[in-house]
Amino acid sequence: MAARHLRTRSLFSSPAGIAATAAVGVALAVGGTVGAVQLTSAEPPAGPAAVEALPSTLAPTPAAPSPSASASPTLSPSPKATPSAKPTRTQPASRGKARTAAPKPTATKKKTAAPKVVDSGSCGASFYDEGQMTANGETFNPDALTAAHKTLPFNTKVRVTNPANGKSVVVRINDRGPYIDGRCIDLSRAAFAAIASTGLGEVDVRYEVLG
Repeated sequence: MAARHLRTRSLFSSPAGIAATAAVGVALAVGGTVGAVQLTSAEPPAGPAAVEALPSTLAPTPAAPSPSASASPTLSPSPKATPSAKPTRTQPASRGKARTAAPKPTATKKKTAAPKVVDSGSCGASFYDEGQMTANGETFNPDALTAAHKTLPFNTKVRVTNPANGKSVVVRINDRGPYIDGRCIDLSRAAFAAIASTGLGEVDVRYEVLG
């Protein structure tokens, strides 16, 4: 037993034993895949052949690259979010045209039908301007376009025209007269002045009874 212990001690103190021990230590330090040599006090190594074979069988494994030496993973650019397609609304062709401002409504003029002539004739016309009551109960107004006739109904419209100058006036019948031969209508002063000079006193006119 003493001789064996001396043999073992001399082996580990030799250069070959030191190198083998250093290789084992390196392998264990760097995390190699070689199993660690289990040394027990009860069972020393079998002989110098087993210990001396360690340098030839235990090859040092290359050191694993440190995290700092390895290339850092490249960060791939995050995909850009593509905008979703906007929904398009289709319109009929009639609505697809450019819209213009709505035209302003134009006032439509009501066409008044021309009064119908139910009777006509020619006669002399005079005028009066004295304030009095008319035959239909109105107060006579010389400035109103009224006239007196013997038979026409009250409120009948009559167009009186002066053939000498072409002027005409429409009067409303509200009185009776005149009672002078050759005259068929007696105009108010304002109505007579519309077709002739009041200085004449009497003119020949053409009358048209409007229905």
